[in-house]
Amino acid sequence: MRKYLKSFVIILLCIMGLQNIGYSQSNYKVKETKDIDIKLLGTSTFKDWEMDSQSSYGEAKFIFKPGCEKDLASLEYLTFAINVTDLKSDNDKINENAYEALKSNEYKEIRYRLTSSTIVPKKGGYLVKSNGYLTIAGVTKKTEMDVHAVINDDGSVTTKGVYKLKMTDYNVEPPTFFWGVMKTGNVLTLDFTIVYVKNKS
Repeated sequence: MRKYLKSFVIILLCIMGLQNIGYSQSNYKVKETKDIDIKLLGTSTFKDWEMDSQSSYGEAKFIFKPGCEKDLASLEYLTFAINVTDLKSDNDKINENAYEALKSNEYKEIRYRLTSSTIVPKKGGYLVKSNGYLTIAGVTKKTEMDVHAVINDDGSVTTKGVYKLKMTDYNVEPPTFFWGVMKTGNVLTLDFTIVYVKNKS
């Protein structure tokens, strides 16, 4: 019985190995570029507000179909993170209150980690139906997010997505501004454009 079980395991491993033969796997990292644009968008009793950052970091492994490094087959992993204090509005008081609400002294980053995905070819790119974990203010939640990916002529990959969340799901108290006159809504929108470039190291 053990002999047959051992043979079965060897055959299974061989099949799994053959499935990846010919596929191109490349490690990528987030490219620091003006093309990066990350926004936190919110509402309030006074007016809508937003905070922007053009700084991010993370890694990814994109797997392409045999013979074509512009034909995306799957994602082995993907991460990105931003420093909370890199997010800025045009109002210092809004920044200060937002950092306090997001507990930036204790939790420096907003982080995302992909756990699984389905790749759907679309005109001009791909729809990545992703599952992963988003961490805000030290609280991690499962997420389902649609991400649009484009393979650029230089081999870099541009990813874009929009994700709505409730601050209270992450134990974040919606901040108030201007001595309580301006009260923010509970829903935030994370809107991002992040570029990954092939890691040369």
